[in-house]
Amino acid sequence: MSLLEMAAVLLAGFAAGTINTVVGSGTLITFPTLLAFGVPPVTANVSNTIGLVPGSVSGAIGYRRELAGQRARIVHLAVAALVGGIIGAVLLLELPAGAFESIVPILIVLGCVMVVFQPRIAAWVARCHESSGGLGERGAWWVWPLVLLTGIYGGYFGAAQGVLLMAIMGIGINDTLQRLNGTKNVLAALVNAVSGLIFAVVADVDWKVVALIAVGAVIGGQVGATYGRRLPAGALRAFIVLVGVVALVVFLA
Repeated sequence: MSLLEMAAVLLAGFAAGTINTVVGSGTLITFPTLLAFGVPPVTANVSNTIGLVPGSVSGAIGYRRELAGQRARIVHLAVAALVGGIIGAVLLLELPAGAFESIVPILIVLGCVMVVFQPRIAAWVARCHESSGGLGERGAWWVWPLVLLTGIYGGYFGAAQGVLLMAIMGIGINDTLQRLNGTKNVLAALVNAVSGLIFAVVADVDWKVVALIAVGAVIGGQVGATYGRRLPAGALRAFIVLVGVVALVVFLA
């Protein structure tokens, strides 16, 4: 890999770390970049996953203020994220490449639609739970299994994982989008970490790529946390949808 290519991977890692912290889908920047430089698809996928782990942690730290008071919720959902990440990593190593990629566009579209109508759907869900005392700290019962499924997807590929998590939690948990964004960063970090650990042990990893993406993603994570937390709910929702649409176009292309 030439110095110019290394610089491009570093920059891609920075962009991915920034976008992942605000919403997700940073993989759609780093993954195509690695493919363009001749890195084999599976190696690119696993190296990218490991490289983005420090960036996810950096973004979660940047949102530490919004994470205050969410310990019980995060511990509850972390189990789903970890189990899902393990399953997704195993599926990547065992299944044909096209098995999950065929449903990625559907998941992205569904996530965007859920984000657009999040206020109305969330209000409807809250009314449905009023008779049972509200949604509670952990949210609706179906949030946990959907986070599990998102973790499986994230462990397998990860693009738009953040869009899906924000859609699920925004509807099923009664809290602000910024606080849920902090939770999303923790869950994404856990999925990337557990799947990355598996890949590091059993898969073919390009550690130079990992290092370049990691450095860029850590810096990008702090930039994303600095500016992402300033976005009002409407602007954050619009940005999530914009990233989701771009992710869909890039993926289909």
